[in-house]
Amino acid sequence: MEMTEEEIAELLNKNSHLKKYLEKVESKVGRPKFYKKLPADLKGEKFPNVIYQTKGNVFIHVYRTRDMDTTEYHAIEPTLSKEEEKKKEKIMELMYERACLKEDVKSKEDLKKAIKEILNEVTVVVDKPGKIKKGFFGRFRPSKIEVTREEKERIEYTITKDIVGGGPLEPFMRDPYIEDVHVITGEKIHLVHKMFEMVRTNIEIEKDWAYTFSQEFSEKIGSPVSEGQPIADGTLPDGSRVNIIYSKDVSLKGPTMTIRKFSETPISVTQLIKWGTMSAGIAAYLWLCLQYGRSIFICGETASGKTTTTNAIIPFIPPDKKIFTAENTPEIVVPHPVWQQLLTKTTGPKEGHVELEDLLLAALRSRPDYIIPGETRGIEGRVVFQAMQTGHPVITTFHAGSVTKVIQRFTGHPINVPKTFMDNLDVVLIQMAVEWRGKKVRRVICVDEIEGYNREVDGIMARRAFEWNPAD
Repeated sequence: MEMTEEEIAELLNKNSHLKKYLEKVESKVGRPKFYKKLPADLKGEKFPNVIYQTKGNVFIHVYRTRDMDTTEYHAIEPTLSKEEEKKKEKIMELMYERACLKEDVKSKEDLKKAIKEILNEVTVVVDKPGKIKKGFFGRFRPSKIEVTREEKERIEYTITKDIVGGGPLEPFMRDPYIEDVHVITGEKIHLVHKMFEMVRTNIEIEKDWAYTFSQEFSEKIGSPVSEGQPIADGTLPDGSRVNIIYSKDVSLKGPTMTIRKFSETPISVTQLIKWGTMSAGIAAYLWLCLQYGRSIFICGETASGKTTTTNAIIPFIPPDKKIFTAENTPEIVVPHPVWQQLLTKTTGPKEGHVELEDLLLAALRSRPDYIIPGETRGIEGRVVFQAMQTGHPVITTFHAGSVTKVIQRFTGHPINVPKTFMDNLDVVLIQMAVEWRGKKVRRVICVDEIEGYNREVDGIMARRAFEWNPAD
C-alpha cells in the first residue's frame, strides 16, 4: 500500500536519517514512492524507485534509472555524528561495568533486554545535549551520560546491531523481502530480493576487517571459523542458513558468506497456488498422497523453493500423526502436536558427532508416522529407503532436475540404492526456478509416480501425473 503525503511527512519528521537521505538522493533519481508494504505488481519492475520500512527505524530504497546497469538497494539506517560516537564510547564503558553485575543471559532476546536496561541506567534523557553528570568519582568518572531522545535511539540501534545483530548486515536481517545475502570481501554486497531479484547494495565488508568480522559472525552461529576449519555452516537465531568460507587459501578474494533468509511465517499452499507455483489440482493430489501415507520427494535445483513447498504441504498430514524431522539446520516447520525435531551435531570432538544417517536410524526406533529428513544428499539416502521399506512414509528434498536424474543419483555412488528398491518411493515432484514472461518464477514443472522396476529393460518405470504448461 502506497503511503499518503501526510504519512510520509510524519515519517520524515520522526526519522531524521531518512529525511537527510531523501534530500540528498531526490535530485539524482527523483521522488521515490513510499510503501508500507510492497504490492505484488512491483515484482519484476525493471526501473523501480521505492522506499519501504523494515523492522524498527531502518528503511530501504530500491531504485534503478535507465542509464544504470543494475538495480541499487540502499539501506537507510541511523548513523552517529562524531560527537555521538564519543558519547557512545563513554556509554559502552559504563555498560561493560554494569554488565558484570547482571545475571547471565540465555537468549538473543534476553541480551536485547539487558542492553536496553543497562542503557537506561547509564543515560539520562534531556531536551538539549548538555554536560555529563558527575558521579561518586567526581571529575574522573561520570555516572550518567546526557543524551537527547533521538541520540539515545541512534546509539541503542548501533550498540544492538553490533553486539546482538548482524553488524553491517543488520538491515538485511530486518528486511522480510530478502531471500539470499551474498558477501564477497571488498565488493558491494549483493542480495536476491523477492520483488526485484538480484540487487547491489551500498554496503561492503572491507578487506582489512573481513577476517575479524567473519570470525565474530561465525561465533554467533555456533560454528567458529579458523585457518584450521575454514568452512562453517550454521543457523542464525531466526532460522536463516549461513555458510562462511574463511581462509584465503580456499577463497582467493578473502572471506565470503552466503545467508539464506528464513521466512518467519511458512508459506501456505493457497499462497503457492495464488503465485502459480503449483495448480490446485497438484495441491489436491498431494493432499490425498499425504492423507494416505505416501512417500514424496520434492526435487529441484538450488533456490527453486523445495523447502518452501515442503513446509506448505506438511499440514496435509493428518494432525493425529507423529512427525519425526532430522536436519542439519532447522528449516522444517511442523504444526502437529507430536513433533520430534532432531538436528545433527558436527561441533566438538569427532566421536561426539551425530550425522543425519544416525538420526534416521534412530527414527526407525521411534515409531513415527512420517519421517522428514530436511534434505537428502549422500549415504543417508540408503536409510531413507530402509525406512520406506519398513513401512515408514518419507518426505524429503533432493537436488535433481528430473525423475530420471533422481533415479540415477540414488542408484549411483555414493548412495547405491538397488534399482529394485526404487519402487518404495511413490511420488517425485520436480520444482524449478524458470524465466517466464520476463520474470523469474518458481514452478512445479512435473509430478511423476514411480510404478516399479522393469526386468525386461532393467530400469524403473514412471508415469507422468502432472506437467506444467508455460502457455497456461
